[in-house]
Amino acid sequence: MRVAVVCTDPGIPVFGSKGASVHLQAVLRELVADGHEVHVVSPRRDGVPLPGVHLHRLPAVTGRGGERERSARASDAAVAAVLDRVRPELVYERYSLWGRTGTAWARAAGVPALLEVNAPLPEEQRLHRSLTDPAAADAVAAAALSAASAVVCVSDAVADWARAVSARPDRVHVEPNGVDVDRVRPAGRPVTPAAGTSFTVGFVGSLKPWHGVETLVDAVAALAATDPGWRLLLVGDGPMAGPLLDRAAALGVSSAVEATGALPPAEVPAQLHRMDVAAAPYPPAEPCYFSPLKVFEYLAAGLPVVASRVGQLPALLAPDRPGGEPLGVLVPPGDVPALAGALAALRADVARRERLGRAGRRAAEQRHTWRGVVRRSLAHALGAAPDRRLQPAGGPR
Repeated sequence: MRVAVVCTDPGIPVFGSKGASVHLQAVLRELVADGHEVHVVSPRRDGVPLPGVHLHRLPAVTGRGGERERSARASDAAVAAVLDRVRPELVYERYSLWGRTGTAWARAAGVPALLEVNAPLPEEQRLHRSLTDPAAADAVAAAALSAASAVVCVSDAVADWARAVSARPDRVHVEPNGVDVDRVRPAGRPVTPAAGTSFTVGFVGSLKPWHGVETLVDAVAALAATDPGWRLLLVGDGPMAGPLLDRAAALGVSSAVEATGALPPAEVPAQLHRMDVAAAPYPPAEPCYFSPLKVFEYLAAGLPVVASRVGQLPALLAPDRPGGEPLGVLVPPGDVPALAGALAALRADVARRERLGRAGRRAAEQRHTWRGVVRRSLAHALGAAPDRRLQPAGGPR
């Protein structure tokens, strides 16, 4: 099948190292692996295209404020000419703030369109950035969501928003993010003893305010005050990188904190292997509609996870269902003593760390591979009943 993957968001380099880039590259790999002819339509050309993927560049998005919004709409409008040339049999679009042409083209051409929604972008733009024309952004969202054959949202919270916006709420489905269990594997070394000379807590992701990493810095600083063997490894970059390192210095733990900066996705597994416990310390009072890629990667790496009790994380890490085994430890968001206590308890309990690591890896392989996510998503758009157990015949790759 000839598939056009459309991403008109100028903030997402399809072949870059951001979380959204990792997500898109995973989708592309699975489509290519399943034998589809894949065409990417994007205004960004950063990085090296994946083998087997044809890249079609849209006009670049430029300017600031209202000028940038108009530029983004003009870039999106150019999608139609690309699709006229490619003539896809399926349009797979990552929902963007000003992206409506891909789904509209598919509807007019009579081909299925799958719209992947990761966030309520008009609300997110208003909250964290600026939006000159909110009514137009809401209209674009309604048009794109209503025109798609199927809408897959990464969380229940995003799906609630999508159903409220779309004229076809019956077409909205939930498919959380996944992980490449071949790229991300356990370290293959014994777990660190409780009395080891060093113990590393890790975080992977962009260093932005809504990730709450300052709580993690404070927790590790509290632990390091009585045991200098505690280490904090921050893998990623962002506007909070400087303030976080300044905070560590003010707390007297600069030597215990290492920040790698942004790394290519291929280099992240090696950093995960340096960690003994991984954290997702989301803060309180933030809308939490994410499906955190980092947590799926922690699980695939066989790492014990400590995370805030927000959003999807309780259902993922502490499932309240018969036979559901815990995959991590939940703490109140923004609670430094609770986070420090959970980390210390895990360090002291080697058997529990081993048990959580094995359960996390097993869950990643059985329920959270990208292959399963992509195949179920396509089934929504193509009309087949999605198999929730869908995995490769020979097991996860």
